[in-house]
Amino acid sequence: MAKLALVKAVLIGAIMAPMFTLTAHADESSIWDKARASGKLRCGAAVIAPYVSLNPETKVYSGFFSELCKEFAETVLNVKPEFVDTNWDNIVAGVQSNKWDLAMALNQTPTRAMAVGFSEPVVDYEISFTFNAENPKLKGVGKSFSDFDKKGITFVVISGTAMDKSLSTAVKNAMITRLSGVDETRLALMSKRADVLVDTTDSNNLFRLKNKDWVTDIKPEPALSKQGIAFGLPRNTSYADLEVLNIFIREKKAKGEIAALVDKASQEYLDETK
Repeated sequence: MAKLALVKAVLIGAIMAPMFTLTAHADESSIWDKARASGKLRCGAAVIAPYVSLNPETKVYSGFFSELCKEFAETVLNVKPEFVDTNWDNIVAGVQSNKWDLAMALNQTPTRAMAVGFSEPVVDYEISFTFNAENPKLKGVGKSFSDFDKKGITFVVISGTAMDKSLSTAVKNAMITRLSGVDETRLALMSKRADVLVDTTDSNNLFRLKNKDWVTDIKPEPALSKQGIAFGLPRNTSYADLEVLNIFIREKKAKGEIAALVDKASQEYLDETK
């Protein structure tokens, strides 16, 4: 009797298992299906040119990540893009709490990967240092991080960014000033409240081009940090959903369209801030 009961249980389990599997798959909800149902794709936007920019008067977002989010929403999902204001301290938490579907211009770090998922990198990222070429504290400085990590030197960085995390780990002797946004960090350098601006090479290059008469920049050797910059998504995003976005990114790269968008965003930023 015991053997017969066991056989029956196995047979019932074998019959029911596919039903449970089908139900589980049927209950899974695609993030793109949710976006289509709502008619919008929510893009978490923390400002850092040329990746993401915001016109303070019109409140219109630009920058090449903004352009990509807009195009993905309109041409792939057939929905409207909705840009949601945030800052770098909260952008990851917003993905986790479903405040937005995508986080734009997110550096791929192991710590963040424990909290959110990532698309393929849109562009590569490296940290650079920007400073006043006439600053007596930095006369004759080389490219080694130890040349900058000295008592009396103050770094300034956007709070909550990947640059902040990398810098905080590396600094042993210098001071770090953490400020909430791009403009605040640049003003700190310009007003000499800080000696070295720490940011991405793309952002620092824009600042140098606008202030050629006194700004210089270097990439530390060895690199302080090198990563990819990608879209952040919920960590449980399905492979199928992720591939939709990745295929979109790969095609844009292959056609040279991302490089063109980077150039366009950089020039627009320079023109707007003359």
